[in-house]
Amino acid sequence: MSYDDVEIEDMEWKEGLQAFTYPCPCGDLFQITKEELRLGEEIAHCPSCSLYITVIYNMEDFLGESKKNNLESSKQQPVAVA
Repeated sequence: MSYDDVEIEDMEWKEGLQAFTYPCPCGDLFQITKEELRLGEEIAHCPSCSLYITVIYNMEDFLGESKKNNLESSKQQPVAVA
């Protein structure tokens, strides 16, 4: 069971770490990268203790531009009716 559920909007982007972070009770930071989010990962781990949080986010916000275009074009294709 995760320590908490946290919205991605409540996390902070740390350029030096290249990761979204959120304060951990141990004094360190939970961390998750954009690449992990793109891969569907939703667990941010603390590197100093055993706690982790579940990150609530919209995966489409982290898909690459080409994947977004493919997703949109597949939604708008006409359907043939016999």
